[in-house]
Amino acid sequence: MMSMTNTDISLREIKKARAKIALYEASLSLMADKMFHEVMVEDICRKAELSRVTFFKFFPKKEDVLIYFMQIWLTERIIEIKNEHKRGFDAIRHLLYKIGEQSQEITGIMPSLISFLAQMKMHPCLQELSRAEVFLLFPDEEEIGGKEPNLLELFKRSMLEAEEAGQLKRGISIDDAVKIMLTIFYGAFLTAHQYASTDISGFYEIHLQLLENQ
Repeated sequence: MMSMTNTDISLREIKKARAKIALYEASLSLMADKMFHEVMVEDICRKAELSRVTFFKFFPKKEDVLIYFMQIWLTERIIEIKNEHKRGFDAIRHLLYKIGEQSQEITGIMPSLISFLAQMKMHPCLQELSRAEVFLLFPDEEEIGGKEPNLLELFKRSMLEAEEAGQLKRGISIDDAVKIMLTIFYGAFLTAHQYASTDISGFYEIHLQLLENQ
């Protein structure tokens, strides 16, 4: 697939995408040391130098920023896993360790996301990104960037690769491994949080031993 250039996208669409991304990045910066519910829309708009009208045009509900974060963050990890040729548990570790890194930089993002998901009756629908957003967010990776990222599919593919390499413990089905991975993804973080530990990766490593042949 040939990469698009900014000449393929109208200036109006580029400006809209830049405004949306600016609001998103302002939101993340304000979560450096606080939970999302403590961040006010007015503060986000002030930091991004954009209006409330503009904010709600892109994010009809304030919590839509968290969904946008999920989409961008997971797509970035999928691109990294592909480019670094990571498979099986190497791909899983890359994903989980990036959570640890992110939590050091933006302490409020993962607890806010878990709290938000706990209140949802179903997994939130991700927005379809515009061509301009894909171009700005994922330069040279428009094919992957334009697809909806799927955490469960990533887990399934990685567990199939692990099974093929003999890394997955015997007696654990792929379906069960995916369920366990989802529990680890969110649960191990919460466990580390309860222990007031900053060693998020260490807690993930303990839980991965439930699945991996050592």
